[in-house]
Amino acid sequence: SGEVATVEQARSRAAAQIKGGADGVKLFTGAIVGPPQGVLPMSKEIAHAIVEEAHAHGKPAFAHPTDQAGLDVAVDSGVDVLAHTAPDAGEWSPALVARLKAANVALVPTLTLFDSELRREGAPEAVVQRFIGAVTQQTGAMSRGGGQVLFGTDAGYIEVYDTHLEYRLMSAAGLDWRQILASLTTAPAQRFGQGAQRGRVAEGFAGDLVMLRTDPQASADAFADVRMTVRGGRVIYDGAAALPQR
Repeated sequence: SGEVATVEQARSRAAAQIKGGADGVKLFTGAIVGPPQGVLPMSKEIAHAIVEEAHAHGKPAFAHPTDQAGLDVAVDSGVDVLAHTAPDAGEWSPALVARLKAANVALVPTLTLFDSELRREGAPEAVVQRFIGAVTQQTGAMSRGGGQVLFGTDAGYIEVYDTHLEYRLMSAAGLDWRQILASLTTAPAQRFGQGAQRGRVAEGFAGDLVMLRTDPQASADAFADVRMTVRGGRVIYDGAAALPQR
């Protein structure tokens, strides 16, 4: 992490982070710097250099867009994934979604992030709902337009590890249970080059399974009610046991 001032510094930092074991790079293309400017877009030349370096090492590039200018930088520089929706960008039109789709850019909505951050800051309920309305509109527009949606909440940055709210908000955005399931399975597998090994239950695929207690067709947050997790054919979590299996 950190700031870079030149294209050369950008390439060097990205290469160093990847050499250090990073599985990808993330750009703050719409940096939140506070008043009076508010949001500062990253230089497109620097952003492009970072993305180019990541791709040269076979790694994906993610972006935190924040607003329309940050979104433009992300798309124009060739990032692979928007790591968040962009509440300050306003409504996403079909034309914008078509642009994202044509650029092969996926979206991780992280809807819970905005709810969590605003409530932590003590924002009025009306403000919380305005932001949630904006990000769910963008998520729904992306899905309706055929863009790729990947599940994620930004857990680790936020201390909310319960995923019930994320599923409810994705459902409120208009995604049905099959689309939410795809965001957890086939979509990320395809996006990160593992579509022939993961994401489906099929002969020859990795033995990765998540079993639910209830039916997600009835309620989307059933995806958060996990009964058992199997990875590589081995049980790593059993909801009937006191602790995860080791």
